[in-house]
Amino acid sequence: MGRAKRVVLAYSGGVDTSVCIPYLKQEWGVEEVITLAADLGQGDELGPIRQKALDSGAVESLVVDATAEFVRDYAFPAIQANSLYEGRYPLSTALARPLIAKLLVEAAAKYGADAVAHGCTGKGNDQVRFDVSIAALNPDLKVLAPAREWGMSREETIAYGERFGIPAPVKKSSPYSIDRNLLGRSIEAGPLEDPLHEPLEEVYALTKAIANTPDEPAYIELGFEKGLPVTLNGQALEPVALIQQLNAIAGEHGIGRIDMIENRLVGIKSREIYETPALLVLIQAHQDLESLVLTADVSQYKRSIENSWSNLVYNGLWYSPLKAALDAFIQQTQARVTGTVRLRLFKGNATVVGRSSELSLYSPDMATYGAEDRFDHKAAEGFIYVWGMPTRIWSQTQNR
Repeated sequence: MGRAKRVVLAYSGGVDTSVCIPYLKQEWGVEEVITLAADLGQGDELGPIRQKALDSGAVESLVVDATAEFVRDYAFPAIQANSLYEGRYPLSTALARPLIAKLLVEAAAKYGADAVAHGCTGKGNDQVRFDVSIAALNPDLKVLAPAREWGMSREETIAYGERFGIPAPVKKSSPYSIDRNLLGRSIEAGPLEDPLHEPLEEVYALTKAIANTPDEPAYIELGFEKGLPVTLNGQALEPVALIQQLNAIAGEHGIGRIDMIENRLVGIKSREIYETPALLVLIQAHQDLESLVLTADVSQYKRSIENSWSNLVYNGLWYSPLKAALDAFIQQTQARVTGTVRLRLFKGNATVVGRSSELSLYSPDMATYGAEDRFDHKAAEGFIYVWGMPTRIWSQTQNR
């Protein structure tokens, strides 16, 4: 029995999402499938993908360029939040999911669809991100996930598609599962499933091997206004161009590779490889600038907020009330985060070597040990007496 008459399907052009088209129609009685491919700066030619959807049985094939929105409304807030899931992963793939969900919901409203669909399996995080985001944006919209239910192996999926005119992959399929957008690449599966296996150079595309990087360091300057990156080496750039140029510069120096064992929301550990050159450099620079302009208590408290924010986004709760509340706190802190950070890029490392801001809280005549020192050293004795009083009283009671 059909679950929906008209469905908008998130479409990548791969085997699974292509097979979803005839499967929805043949097995679940869907009358019309509209596909939506989101251009998030992944660099693929989406014209052939659009045609492939039509050839696979879609009545309409949409391609939406959302790259600028992706950077402005998703990547930049993540930089302001210094977001690193488990202290390492800057959420390059996770950030794309709530935007794709938003595009699906908007397309469903425009075309009068009563359901949306995706090609996620039952083992990953993306199914959660899509399903929960869609429910938050339109709780009345059905969400269909054929690949989570059809139980077909890779070979069976290809054979099913061939029955309906979907050609099998021409060349031997890569053993890796790869997802890419402007912010970076995620690579998993194949030989990488052995956590002891060193990734081969073939898995990387955005970053050079250390042996092939320049033998001289590069110095760059990043300018921020209210926590948002706005200039690269003194040149004002639009958000997309800034990410593109920084990806190229940092990648040239081998910066941005992550190899980690990651805790998925569904309860399993997975071995993930990421390439995120620009995003990691921007977060590092932004974090350093904050140390110059935020008070100690705000800066230290924000660290716990950042961890909660990263977990929420990783776990698919971009549109949740708690995420919105944390956003308000983070935005309040960013009013002062304006200035410039200088970094040295060399052999896989980005090192902050300088920072400046008109809103700096660093006072040279208080910090110096030279003759210009204005700090009242005599005040320290009374401060230490009061500060240490609880510890002193505790020690005295312990010795009774």
